Amino acid sequence: MRFFTRMLLRTLAIGVVALGALAGSAQAKTLRVGITLHPYYSFVANIVGDRAKIIPLIDSDANPHGYAPQPADMIRMMAMDVMVVNGIGHDSWAFEILDAAGMRNKLKLIYANDGVSLIPVAGDPSGEKVVNPHTFISTTAAIQQVYTIARALGELDPENATFFRDNARHYALEIRKLRGEFDAKIAGADLSKFRCASMHSGYDYIMQELGLQVSAVIEPRHGVEPTARQLAETIDRIKAANVNVLFAEKYFASKLSDTIRDATGVRMYSISHISSGPYTKEKFIEEMRENLTTIATAIRESAKS
Repeated sequence: MRFFTRMLLRTLAIGVVALGALAGSAQAKTLRVGITLHPYYSFVANIVGDRAKIIPLIDSDANPHGYAPQPADMIRMMAMDVMVVNGIGHDSWAFEILDAAGMRNKLKLIYANDGVSLIPVAGDPSGEKVVNPHTFISTTAAIQQVYTIARALGELDPENATFFRDNARHYALEIRKLRGEFDAKIAGADLSKFRCASMHSGYDYIMQELGLQVSAVIEPRHGVEPTARQLAETIDRIKAANVNVLFAEKYFASKLSDTIRDATGVRMYSISHISSGPYTKEKFIEEMRENLTTIATAIRESAKS
């Protein structure tokens, strides 16, 4: 399937290269910024305001996990001056599109995670130190990415560099407020009773940031269900660690979460992966606020048990 997709994209490339050349010759002064993931849309939208055009590489309802590139993606890429990428595993399909379009050395890339302190995937049964790409499900790492993106866009558009930088600072302050709201919600709560597991490693950055340890991860890789033996071992590990909270993904629910809950008696809560739905300027703040509120609720309720 991947081979067929690559061949289709390469075939289409012949037809769209000329289109891309025409678009380039008629390029407007407004910077055209491509993005691969929903959080990056919010980051860029808050940075550039109305002084740049944002072009999502894939449709808003597409699942970025295991995404299969489509011909329309390449046409969108041809219209970009620069593209913001994760670059550490979450949008590997974007690089397939780059290669198919012959844009690998032509399109400027902003690696959002430059400067972010990366951590390995938690609970990897192989024992390998695989880099966790979910840096955007965080507040501190998100702020670092906002500054990185704003600085890079300012270098491409010097006339608006100060505007981008000021917007980034204002937006970073809004993100910092989320942490303050969270701290207020858990004030006085007994954290000693909180033990959590998660369906996948997407929440490692926010948990580390909040000083919370994830005792077990159900999926060996995001979207890859564990074998029967792995699942049994994970259930035993959850019981041995006295885990009382399980975080599942809000919009891509798995029946496995119900299985774990029934086998262990943990309380289940849903957290957004910020990877689905309309691309909006407000999406990151709204869904991170909801995530932090959910985590705070889990902490308070675990303290009562």
